[in-house]
Amino acid sequence: MSNTWDNYPASSEPPREFLVSVELYVSNAAGATLRKPLTNRKKGDKRDSAGEDVKLKERSSSNWLSLQKGLNGTGHWRPATCKLLEEGERCLLNVYLDESILFQTVYVHLLNQTDIRQADNSLFYRKDCVGIFCIAWVPLLLNLPNKLTARHRGQRWTSSHTAEPLYIQFPNSDTSSTWQALLKSYAIPEIYGRWFFPMDGGSYRMWRQVELTVIQGRNIGLSGALHQGTDGMENDGADVDISCEIHLNDILCSRTTTKRGLGSSDWHESFTFPGLPPFENLEIVVWREKKLSKPIILGITRIALANFRRGDTVEGWFPVLQTGSIGTEVQFGELRLKIRVDEEIILPYSCYKGLMTTCNSRSFLDWMSDLESRLKLKNISSHLMSIAVATNVVIDQVQQYATREVENTSTSHQTLFRGNTTLTKTIELCMTWYGKAFLEASIGNVLRRLCAEKIAIEVDPMRSGKGTRDVEKNVEQLKYWCQEFWNQIYSVRTECPNEMRILFKTIRKLVEQRYRPDPASIDNNAHLPWQSVSAFCFLRFIVPAILHPHLFGLCPGLPSLPVQRSLTLIAKVIQSLANLNSNLQKESFMRGVQDFLKDSLPAMIDYLAVVSTPIDVPPSSVLGDAMNRHDRLNVVNALRHRTRKMKVLDKEAVPMLPHLLDVPKHLAIITSAVIRGSRELTTRPRTGDEVDLAVEEFCSTCFEVEEEALLRVSQLATKLASESRRPFNHDSPSKDEQSSGAIQPFRLSEVSSTVVSTSAPPNRQRRSSRPSTAPSPTASNTSRRQIITGESSSISTWTSSGTVLSEQKSWTAIGPRQLHTKAPSTDSVPAFGIKRDSPIPIRLLPPTEPSADTIDDLGKRKKGLLRGILRR
Repeated sequence: MSNTWDNYPASSEPPREFLVSVELYVSNAAGATLRKPLTNRKKGDKRDSAGEDVKLKERSSSNWLSLQKGLNGTGHWRPATCKLLEEGERCLLNVYLDESILFQTVYVHLLNQTDIRQADNSLFYRKDCVGIFCIAWVPLLLNLPNKLTARHRGQRWTSSHTAEPLYIQFPNSDTSSTWQALLKSYAIPEIYGRWFFPMDGGSYRMWRQVELTVIQGRNIGLSGALHQGTDGMENDGADVDISCEIHLNDILCSRTTTKRGLGSSDWHESFTFPGLPPFENLEIVVWREKKLSKPIILGITRIALANFRRGDTVEGWFPVLQTGSIGTEVQFGELRLKIRVDEEIILPYSCYKGLMTTCNSRSFLDWMSDLESRLKLKNISSHLMSIAVATNVVIDQVQQYATREVENTSTSHQTLFRGNTTLTKTIELCMTWYGKAFLEASIGNVLRRLCAEKIAIEVDPMRSGKGTRDVEKNVEQLKYWCQEFWNQIYSVRTECPNEMRILFKTIRKLVEQRYRPDPASIDNNAHLPWQSVSAFCFLRFIVPAILHPHLFGLCPGLPSLPVQRSLTLIAKVIQSLANLNSNLQKESFMRGVQDFLKDSLPAMIDYLAVVSTPIDVPPSSVLGDAMNRHDRLNVVNALRHRTRKMKVLDKEAVPMLPHLLDVPKHLAIITSAVIRGSRELTTRPRTGDEVDLAVEEFCSTCFEVEEEALLRVSQLATKLASESRRPFNHDSPSKDEQSSGAIQPFRLSEVSSTVVSTSAPPNRQRRSSRPSTAPSPTASNTSRRQIITGESSSISTWTSSGTVLSEQKSWTAIGPRQLHTKAPSTDSVPAFGIKRDSPIPIRLLPPTEPSADTIDDLGKRKKGLLRGILRR
């Protein structure tokens, strides 16, 4: 772990500034304040009635999908340049438009690491987008405490005076990952208890994630009030569209696709939000859209994340509620959701050395198999794989496991690699891990073109009910699209990642040795080695992506039923081609594509040979041009120098390139999962075999890590309790604040683009302690923001007091509003706020001196943390 960054080339001095060309999202409100470029226009020229801003509208062909026209665009994307400048202890991110107009300056050293997050693809249907959630500069004319310095007045300067997040799209995923790591290296990690472990930089840090799947809805928009025409909604369910927007902590994070008609809707769309700030609430806003009408909110599903047990998946029906005229709530249907909330304490890597030793004692595939069979743990495979990737052992261990499985198998060659075994699951993970860009290049563009054109193919006369002539036309259309898919797949065969090539070669060689062809036999297995390669490359990777493109991030949402049928037929043909089978067809109506299969067989064998042959040097198309590679190495070199000077926890909080890995985080997640699943050991009979002994040793090591976490939490709770008995002097920093040297920003409470406000501290009532991973709910922002200890090195100014200030006087004159676009598009902006009965406070709140009751309550709440952790 300590030498991770030493693997990259080094230079004598790291650069102090970095440049990157990006695409920047500019809302209409922000664009209106920008200085218009001067243009040379003759007197006789007529002015375009649409204005110069029309030129700023962008319809890039690289977007995910050719979206519908006539949308209410609320912004546009513009080329921009980001310049990161290091000035001593400060770090500034300057964003320029047109290479000369300074659009924003972000003070990265004042940001929390949780303020820099990957934007979900559903927001703009653009990949490699990063959102920076920062607070605008507070004008000096506001009546704020005089002791507030310039660094306390905001986290960015902007010419547009808006409170919207900053959305940046990087050229590719490598650049996006590199700059995320660079920005987070200057931001403030969420570290607690710096005074206990000064060498480590703190006791521990925190990590949070929410996984949400919007499965379906029922009776959406159907209510007695609806049939009476309340709120202008008439009973015309067949002509309306329904969509959902997901808000976390009052910030729009993602949106579903639109579904036609009221009543029942099927989405089956999953979203993952990692690296979140302290939990508050999750809201799913259901929108109703109709042509020539303004979109309206049908209702909101509100979920208090503090009430969820961490690490468990909750699935069920949740009501969609709308506030009535007299303050009552009326139900307008239900949403079926699947939610998983994770919140983990991450210790320094040194605390996991025993666990890492246990992990390295066996192959990670053995641990995946044994922990799943003995402890019923099915969600830690990706974390075990991440650790293997970080330690550069994944390929070697998969090769060894594959050799063992092929040599010991008693399966017929006809069913080889067809079942769901640990090996097949692991290779699927490897292909997903290393082959995202390869999959996108193979079928991404042609698949989205088929979906955009809404191609409906049906060659089964029993299904279509049409005549022979129509069936023949559909067969020709099927052959055309199969040829389109195959041409694209074959054209990018040389871009197959080398990691996948090594695995495919291993599989091919093992099958050649295990099943040698017999010339005297009718079935001499001549094609079996190639079929073993296609059993992974096509059967478990490319063909599933054709069948379910939304699960692989290739298209937004579930395709329509006619398009799904077309994709199913194409997948059948491509799989038959991958099986090197041009004669056998189960369905008679599929025989029309046999000519395509026979003509494409030689190319398929060549394809399988290429993707199963490793290369020494990756192709230039994967690396990109030399300039981008040089810039990336400069960033990596700067990170290498920066992390050398950091303390342990600060260094480990910077994600590792190129995959943004965090090994202590993965070990912490595995530890919590094993402790929760260890109850399975007591409910099943013990066999005393080697697997049982290994699993018991693994569990014992995890419990040792948990004991260390309990010790650190108890030390911090005791320290806070003792500090709460002393007179509190806000003007003088504590010993921990002096030693840490960290910049102490305001209390960061909430973010919204609608209202920026501060208010007086609310009266807090004493409440009984709850588990540390599930803070007690309350109406105040304070208790919702308090997490496991209530003290952070990055926010110790306000957490030491445990209070939150808010004020009815708003900083801006912007009132609450409802902002929504009729459908997600590349020119649509997230709705940063939704209408509520009361204004939504922003996260920037000044510190204040707490009351005695508040301090006493804070100390007592910390004492209940141990009981909470034991209940996880």
